[in-house]
Amino acid sequence: MIRYIDNMRWVHWLLSLCAFLPLLVNAQRQQDIAEIAVGPGWAKNTVNTAVFRKNSLVSNDSLQFIAYYDDGGYLVLGKRRLTGNDWQLKRTAYQGNAKDAHNVISIMLDGAGYLHVAWDHHNGRLRYARSTTPGSLELSPELAMIGRDERAVTYPEFFRMPNGNLLFFYRDGGSGSGNLVINNYDLNRMAWSRVHTNLINGEGKRNAYWQAYVDDQGTVHVSWVWRESPDVASNHDMAYACSKDAGVTWQNTQGVAYALPITAATAEYAMRIPEKSELINQTGMSADERGNPFIATYWRSAGTTIPQYKIIYFADGKWNTRSLDFRSSSFSLSGHGTKEIPISRPQLLVKGHGNRAAVCVLFRDKERGSFASVVQLKHINAKKYSLLDISKQSLGSWEPSYDTELWRRKKQLALFVQQTEQKDGEGLLEVPPTAVRVIQWTPKF
Repeated sequence: MIRYIDNMRWVHWLLSLCAFLPLLVNAQRQQDIAEIAVGPGWAKNTVNTAVFRKNSLVSNDSLQFIAYYDDGGYLVLGKRRLTGNDWQLKRTAYQGNAKDAHNVISIMLDGAGYLHVAWDHHNGRLRYARSTTPGSLELSPELAMIGRDERAVTYPEFFRMPNGNLLFFYRDGGSGSGNLVINNYDLNRMAWSRVHTNLINGEGKRNAYWQAYVDDQGTVHVSWVWRESPDVASNHDMAYACSKDAGVTWQNTQGVAYALPITAATAEYAMRIPEKSELINQTGMSADERGNPFIATYWRSAGTTIPQYKIIYFADGKWNTRSLDFRSSSFSLSGHGTKEIPISRPQLLVKGHGNRAAVCVLFRDKERGSFASVVQLKHINAKKYSLLDISKQSLGSWEPSYDTELWRRKKQLALFVQQTEQKDGEGLLEVPPTAVRVIQWTPKF
């Protein structure tokens, strides 16, 4: 009897330990996540935290840079050593119309260490400057790039090529009739040239809302949804193109060259998605280590009212879709302007290649308390996945943007976070500034 009691005590002890182990694992995961304070930022809308910021953070081998609007709408730049947590901040002389959540700040470092900055764009003139010396927070006077098609700029995005040159994407014109313009920055000449004035042509009937990514081989990937009108409910389909010569010529996944500009009739479609499917625009894109494209987005499948995050990816010579069906609440997208939506548009990190690629999706969902959250899959077809909240506080209407170059070099995540809210249709909240922070984390693939 005594032996039996002793054995039962051991059983209870082991059961207690087993129950405690997940807490230990979770605690270890939490210890791997660090938050670095930066400074107070504008919080009356989501202009600092929109997903289409390319980039909010960017780094080279030694320094990381950050940009955001302060409470006066001034452009603030900052830098820190990657080995430290102390930011050097500079409030520049440049202001933007932060009251419009489209008017994001985009930054990138070229191969010589100069910081390039574009800000304050929603169908307005180009506002662009670069640092006066490599690694500096001092900006030049405002500069033109080409000097034409720069009066109605929206959605500025920089992309760094492996040789240190830059590409600059933007929309010229308004929703429903805008053109995708691409410029190239030559590092040696320190000058911009035009690559395309209208890569994707909506033919006056529709507008392409794109996301892009440059992989380690220098292939430029672009995917987009078509929108038939300014109403977000008219988003449909997911199209794709890539360029292997820095954006000059374009082809589909079969290597067939596009006649330019690309139209709705000539585009390759990764996925056909009907209008009124709660399909969002301007989401996240990446590529695996062999240059196969991966796209993260969300929409509502036929027969359900619940939009789910989905990954569209190219593997084994064909397009595939993985739906992450963990959400349980419905919502509907319709209307004009910046919307108040219970979930964020996602970003996507990929490691490995093909059907064995590990994937991490960054998002925010009101169901989970609006924290910065991640879905991790050890490989894209894994039946099980893990969900983890990586921010210490709820972030309101925040959307993820991250240091693409740090991820490329070291597979480490540096995520821009700030608690912000967004009223429907460009509304503003009368709230004080909130803390801008950077989350550092290395996913355990």
